[in-house]
Amino acid sequence: MTRREAFQMLGCGFGQAALAATTQGARTHFPAKAKHVIFLFLNGGLSQVDTFDPKPELTRMDGKPMPGPKVKTDSATGNLMKSPFQFRKYGQSGIEVSEIFPRVGGLIDDIAVIRSCYADNGNHGPSLMLMNTGHQLPGRPSMGAWISYGLGTENQNLPAFIALCPGYPVMGPRLWTSGFLPNSHQGVYVPNNERTPDKLVQYIRNETVPDEEQRRQVALLDRLNRLYLGDGNRQPKVAAGVQAMEVAFRMQAEAPEAFDVAREAPAVRTRYGDSDFGRGCLLARRLVERGVRMVQIYFGNSQPWDSHEDIRSHQSLAKEADPAIASLIEDLKSNGLFKETIVIVSSEFGRTPMIQSAGQLRVNQGRDHNPPAFTTLVAGGGFKGGITYGATDDFGYKSVHNRVHPHDLHATVLHQLGIDHTRLTYRYSGRDFRLTDTGGTVVRELLA
Repeated sequence: MTRREAFQMLGCGFGQAALAATTQGARTHFPAKAKHVIFLFLNGGLSQVDTFDPKPELTRMDGKPMPGPKVKTDSATGNLMKSPFQFRKYGQSGIEVSEIFPRVGGLIDDIAVIRSCYADNGNHGPSLMLMNTGHQLPGRPSMGAWISYGLGTENQNLPAFIALCPGYPVMGPRLWTSGFLPNSHQGVYVPNNERTPDKLVQYIRNETVPDEEQRRQVALLDRLNRLYLGDGNRQPKVAAGVQAMEVAFRMQAEAPEAFDVAREAPAVRTRYGDSDFGRGCLLARRLVERGVRMVQIYFGNSQPWDSHEDIRSHQSLAKEADPAIASLIEDLKSNGLFKETIVIVSSEFGRTPMIQSAGQLRVNQGRDHNPPAFTTLVAGGGFKGGITYGATDDFGYKSVHNRVHPHDLHATVLHQLGIDHTRLTYRYSGRDFRLTDTGGTVVRELLA
């Protein structure tokens, strides 16, 4: 692949992808409580009843049918199945958290636990799209792209929006796309299974042309393009290309250092854990420290939390997730960025309280997809800590009190960034679009 081809790849590198609106100042509608967002996505479907939404009635009724009419699920399910994990109370708030998340539990007084989230579809693709872009079908801009469009970046040498994943989640680059927004707002994909800056950030350094010569080349191209654009030609792609070249050139100085986690003390790297997700969370902290507006981290390739066969696999997954999430929050608190950084931990949906009983399952202790209920954690950025919000039914199957749709979550995050979600719009194909589509309500009870 040539350097030119690399810069032209959408969603697969630093080039034309989304090197955020560095010339664009923040356009807040009111004073912001937060400046940055880190979205930790446990793709595949975190089980709410095995992590942050304990259900004593589920334990009591273990092995029995759930009362009432049989509910419809994606695959056939059997009787109720209690969690194999124990819960205990943490912090002054006394919020109960599963034994598989002990370090997150130790920080629960800094976290808002939203137990009443729900999605609209039981399939991974549409639910991933909804949580990431506000719409079930591909083509809409992602939340990070909307935030980049609304606020720009605080560092002209780095993108406003970066997506980290070791491989690709289901739906891939469509989860961090700029959609119909200018492509300078698209998320820059970084494969965080790589360990060295040169492999994390490819095609940035020019090994044959000295910096001064590159500077002259970029300056010449910039003048020619601006002369062309100055003739009244409205060419968003050309403008975005100019911007991409300028930022890509400036990134040569800062990106290698920003992505070099080896610069961190060994004890720090050990706290986060030597896993893809652990390094991703450490990278997110380093990027936010350098002014990146939004970092999205997908836990792993494909859908690692999709525990159809054995819910006990959540325990091994949590061994990677728990120290990384906790270390990120601890470090944001210690470096003073916690108050202005929103940390979100979520999945595309939850899992059923019933055992899954169909298919070619090697172990029959798994749970199926459960869009009617899942849990989301939110911390920092002006959100209250040490609270639970909303509730599911006695078995954790369905959100029944203070229900929170992804549109509501998006509206609340934008609000903390100083943005009225109904006013952050983009005119396309004859109508005004927004991240929250035609819905969304700010959940003010979550805000400090």
